[in-house]
Order: sequence, then structure tokens, then C-alpha cells
Amino acid sequence: MWNVFITVLSTVIVFGVLIFIHEFGHFITARVCGVGVKEFAIGMGPRLFSWTSKKYGTRYGVRALPIGGFVSMVGEDEASDDESAFCNKSIWKRMLIVVAGAAMNLILGFILMAVIVFSQSALASTTIAEFNENAISNEFLEVGDVITAVDGVPVFTGNDAAYEIMNQGYEPIDITVKRNGEKITFKDVTFGSFTEDGVEFGDYDFKFLAEQKTLPNLLKHTFWRSLSTVKMVIDSVVSLITGRYGFEAVSGPVGVAETVGDAARSGITNLLYIVAVLSVNLGVFNLIPFPALDGGRALFLVIEAIRRKPIKKEVESYINFIGISILFAFMIFIMGKDIIELFRR
Repeated sequence: MWNVFITVLSTVIVFGVLIFIHEFGHFITARVCGVGVKEFAIGMGPRLFSWTSKKYGTRYGVRALPIGGFVSMVGEDEASDDESAFCNKSIWKRMLIVVAGAAMNLILGFILMAVIVFSQSALASTTIAEFNENAISNEFLEVGDVITAVDGVPVFTGNDAAYEIMNQGYEPIDITVKRNGEKITFKDVTFGSFTEDGVEFGDYDFKFLAEQKTLPNLLKHTFWRSLSTVKMVIDSVVSLITGRYGFEAVSGPVGVAETVGDAARSGITNLLYIVAVLSVNLGVFNLIPFPALDGGRALFLVIEAIRRKPIKKEVESYINFIGISILFAFMIFIMGKDIIELFRR
């Protein structure tokens, strides 16, 4: 029961923070851009409680279903003569409001990544310190090699190099190193591999030399680890589309809750890392140009800028309805899969 309580509590807090940060991005940017906000809500479905601001007339509330939230703006889905209406603002202001939620999630992910990096006992450089027992990549690589690229992707920290090898090294890949001041590229370097959730990953077989924890190194690691997390999320989406990742590797709210609960029980650093990844994931996913997502709304604004006139609201609403129906159907399918897997254990 204690484990269940920790899982539920940590999941509610994590989801609440991520949703609040996302919607607050839309809300505060709308306010700065002079757009009237009718309602700011965390959750969907029936209202649990709410209150209305006397100064701005905005209703703030919490709803029953913790699966999202929304900011309802004046003139967002309908024509309006109100000067504060969303539809009457310039395209660049509307674009800022639309992407602000995802931007806030990315910023939160980067801040949490900075906390994690600054709290680490050591920072991994890209210099090979030693090989593991039964290593096979030492047929090409040597202790002291500084890895600069993995299969053409530049790497700047040990974390970058480790991720790229895991992501691509399940098959032979090219490794570029600096050795004795000379840049050398080794073709078809082979690593071991392991399988998780039906997906094969490369298994790097050496340890990295630690770097000093100076402020420049801490900032460097924070920057590149944050970008690496964004790339990891994009790689995951691409791998799902191309079929490398099957549906068994995709988690819905139930699977995410289980992961958050495990991280909460294993320590604050692991929990912060999971929250950072989830926040970046939410930010990147929302920027995908798919109907009903922020990226889809941004795409409509780009089309409006090119056409020099907006798409009809009826057409936009119809497309968004189809998009959100597909997203809900996908979410229900994945949630069902997670529940079935949970009862099989």
C-alpha cells in the first residue's frame, strides 16, 4: 500500500507540475500580449473547484480528470470585435502564445537538467579511460582516445557519446576520435548489444575519464545534456514512426505513473531526471505539426501568413476535432496495453 501511495502521490504532483507549467506559458504570454483570458484550468472534465479574478474576470479552476489542462482566450475559437481577442492580434503574437506552453516545458527540463548536472559527483568526458572486461571495441579504440563523433553525430560529453552508441551501436558504426593530436575515423566499429522492451540497443564497453567540476564544465554538460535529451525524444518519435520501436515500447499514463513511482522510491536525482525527460518530451511532442497540438496550431498560423488570410474557423475546428479524436484513441489504446501488462506481472 505504501508503494501504491508513493506512486499515486508522485504521479499526481509530477503531472500537475508539467501541466501547470505548460498552461502557465500560454496564460502569461497571452496576458503580456494583451489577450483576454476567460479561463485557466488544470485537468479536464467536470470542475472540482474554481474561483474568478475580480480584476481580470478570469476563472481559475481544477477539473476532475488529470489528463491535461487549457487556457480559454477571448476570440480563440470564434470571431470577435473585442480589442483583447486572440483572433485580432498579430500573427507573431499569436504564434508566441501558441508555442509558449511547449517552450516552458523545455525550459523546465533544462533547469532540472542543470540541477542534476551540478549535483553529480563526477562529469564524464569523451576520453576513454579503460575498457570493460571482454570488451570488443578495443580492436579499434584505445585508452586515451577522445571520441568526437559517433556515426557522424558530434559528441561533446561522455553522456552524449554513451547515448549515441546505445542508440546506433546495435549494429556496426563509425567512430571518430582524436589520437595523439590526429583525427581518425574508424569504420564499422562493433559493440555488444542488449534488448529492452523488444528494442535492441548498443552497449558501450568502456569507461570515460572524469572531468573537473569547474563552472565552465558544469555549464557545458548542462547545455549538451539538455540538447541530447531533446534529440533523444526526437529519435524516439522517429523510431516509432519508422517501426524500430514497437507499441510495446510506448507507455501511456499508466506506464508513466509506474516509472515515476519507481523513480520516486529510488531517490530524488532519479525522480528529477524522469521529470526532466517527461517535460522535454511534452515540449517536443506538442511542437509536432499535428492537428490539435500546439505545433498544429502554429502550422495554421504559418499557412495564414503565407496566404495572407486565415483558414476558415469551421475548417480549422473540423481538422482539430479529427486530430484530437486520433490522439484520444491512441492514448486509450496505449493505456489499455499498459493495464494489461500490469495485470500480467
